[in-house]
Amino acid sequence: MLEKINKLAGEIGRDVNLMEVCGTHTQVISRSGICKVLPKNVHLITGPGCPVCVTAQGDIDAIISLALAGVPVATYGDLLRVPGQFGSLDQAREKGAKVFDVYSTEDALKLKEENPDLVFFGLGFETTTPMTAWAIKKGLTVYSTHKRFLPAMEALLAAGEVRIDGFIDPGHVSAIIGERPYDDLDAAQVITGFTEDDVLQGILMLLDQIKENRKDVENQYKRVVKKEGNKNARKIINEVFEIGDGDWRGFGIIANSGLEIREKYEKFDAKKKYKSILDKIDFSKSVDPNGCRCGDVIRGMINPKQCPMFARVCTPENPVGPCMVSVEGACHNFFREAE
Repeated sequence: MLEKINKLAGEIGRDVNLMEVCGTHTQVISRSGICKVLPKNVHLITGPGCPVCVTAQGDIDAIISLALAGVPVATYGDLLRVPGQFGSLDQAREKGAKVFDVYSTEDALKLKEENPDLVFFGLGFETTTPMTAWAIKKGLTVYSTHKRFLPAMEALLAAGEVRIDGFIDPGHVSAIIGERPYDDLDAAQVITGFTEDDVLQGILMLLDQIKENRKDVENQYKRVVKKEGNKNARKIINEVFEIGDGDWRGFGIIANSGLEIREKYEKFDAKKKYKSILDKIDFSKSVDPNGCRCGDVIRGMINPKQCPMFARVCTPENPVGPCMVSVEGACHNFFREAE
């Protein structure tokens, strides 16, 4: 495959920018050193595929405020160390707040038995949303920051800040939404799996499209991703959530990208249940720390090494922004690759 990639890259004869938009792809690419063996004119750019990284600072400040106000909080482990204007969830726990890290919504439901007021911080794309929807139906209170992924890809193309010749489409999201939703994107795309060979084959398929001036949606991950996706998963998402505008770190508001809890299940909506606490937050202070360029990294404007804080002030042990905290974050992976 590498021989074929080199041959195609030579025939294209110009710089090619391919963006991966899944945090697991970022991990695979970093761990396997794929960038080091590609032709010099083929560049891999990390996009907004890390759910923790794209969660808006205001939402992080909100969940930390709930914890500090005495509300038990559960979420996935990566989020605990993301700093905000009130510290991090880890620091809130050190102050006595009830903060739990969980591996699944099932774990959160078990915690709820002893902590009836527990709030689960729901984040992620279509991959994790069905599990949160199921838990809401089981009576779990949720602060939702769940997002639809395609609007972010559309926003990247519309902004035109970075030339994107092709997308390595996310395999996990695609397993839920299927192939068809990508058809409206004006870009070469390959839905790709998660082994090193999968990623190399996805790159090869993209280069073939670029050489032939095609903008198709191809599916390298057919062993998992079907044309229609997972209808049952989408059904439970649509039953529990409704589409609204979503707030993304690095982008701001993206229309029709957010997933909010429907009125039918509003008694399990933490944003409504704890409105009196959340209304006291000054969200104008919910901004990235001075000098942190996580938002630019998320949009592919720079690579992590171009941030002046990278590996100097900001490290996995002392993270300034979420891109260094999460194992799916570009900064975290660039740092680990350099070690």
